[in-house]
Amino acid sequence: MFESANLDHRISKTDYDAREGTLRTELLNAQYDLFQRKDRAVLILIAGVDGAGKGETVNLLNAWMDPRQIEVQAFPPPTDEESARPRMWRFWRALPPRGKIGVFFGAWHTMPIIEHVQGRMSRGDFVRHLEEIQRFERMLVAEGVVLLKFWFHLSKSQQRQRMQELRGNPRTRWRVPKEEVKRFALYDDFVAVSEDFLRETSTVEAPWIVVPGYEPRYRSLSVGEHVLGALRAARPAAAKKARATPAETTHALDGLNVIRALDLDRTLKGKEYAQALEKWQGRLNKLSREKRFRRSGVVCVFEGSDAAGKGGAIRRVTGALDARFYRTISIAAPSDEEKRLPYLWRFWRHLPMKGFFAIYDRSWYGRVLVERVEGFAAPHDWQRAYAEIADFERDLDEHGLVVAKFWLAISADEQLKRFKARETSPFKRFKLTEEDWRNREKWDAYEAAVCEMVDRTSTSYAPWTLVEANDKQYARIKVLKTLVRAIEARLDEA
Repeated sequence: MFESANLDHRISKTDYDAREGTLRTELLNAQYDLFQRKDRAVLILIAGVDGAGKGETVNLLNAWMDPRQIEVQAFPPPTDEESARPRMWRFWRALPPRGKIGVFFGAWHTMPIIEHVQGRMSRGDFVRHLEEIQRFERMLVAEGVVLLKFWFHLSKSQQRQRMQELRGNPRTRWRVPKEEVKRFALYDDFVAVSEDFLRETSTVEAPWIVVPGYEPRYRSLSVGEHVLGALRAARPAAAKKARATPAETTHALDGLNVIRALDLDRTLKGKEYAQALEKWQGRLNKLSREKRFRRSGVVCVFEGSDAAGKGGAIRRVTGALDARFYRTISIAAPSDEEKRLPYLWRFWRHLPMKGFFAIYDRSWYGRVLVERVEGFAAPHDWQRAYAEIADFERDLDEHGLVVAKFWLAISADEQLKRFKARETSPFKRFKLTEEDWRNREKWDAYEAAVCEMVDRTSTSYAPWTLVEANDKQYARIKVLKTLVRAIEARLDEA
């Protein structure tokens, strides 16, 4: 990977001066074009060996372009707040919106390389991280992110010479802290692991660009030309995407599916319900206050047919919790800000710290439900979302979070009954919209989407619980009971 970068690449001052002005003008024009279109985001990853000019090059890009539209983020070791959430949380929060350029120092590639070099990560875990990174970067590109990955390189002799030159001058000694001197002893191991990493994560969608870092003029022009090429390649998307026609779904020959197999006549009434509610809310409250729970946390997902009783079920869960330790996130159509970022961004940013609950009233499954059925997402977008969602939920599980997903199912007749009751209730009329009535006309299409969603995303670490919800009281107890048992199982593993 580094043979060409080890060569003594140079640009004369005359050639540099002749090319710099034109390059700066073209970069600025391309940047403003991107900002005006707002159809793509550009994310630049900065990585490489110490002393190879990473910081100097980013400073130069800020000088050549409009720094107001460039968001530079550095990722040192995670803070306590960041450590309390899944590993990728801090990177998701920092993603640039469409129309802007983001620059990441020390992003998701840093930890696996350093830990593998230092012997704290096995080869198997290292390979698993590489596979996760490949899937994550593929998703970013599919979501409209132009991903540029620069690896700034110095040969061992070049790095030694650079360190000696800087440390030998009292005015520049500060540029080489003692930590870098210590890391130089691991140069061979670092380069061997990095070469393996770059080879495996250099993909068609997001290849690594190895930049010879010793000679500043060559380095600067090389990076500038690559950034300009990427900005030019980010051509405008179609002004208005045609609504996609959902792909055909295969139906069982006998008409049976996971929703129709439910016994929606199940009930729980009167005293039996009151006793069960007190029992399971009490157990949930006790679990949430256990010391062991501070090492875990809960993400609850509530989906279901319109008027299926999601709100009532959520209130029975939150009624058992201390209000300081939970948050309910109601998901509606994405805002203009949210549309400028990958679709999972708005869900990542609400993830709880350990010891807390996050309760999603509708969720990321909108991509494979309403966006699919209504044609808001193209078939290839909602089809790839199944794997992306599974990766997302695996990240939550591996961080120690309980992922509890509930689909509340009611019959079409029961839904009609509840709609009519809402029409006449002064306290519930706001819950009924024209869209709710229109969605009833697509009952079969939504049912097919739900069944495929369950088949494709119900996993051992984040299973779906299908809740018979014609009787609201039965549904609420099933939700509480399932949630309690899921938390107990996780705490017993700790």
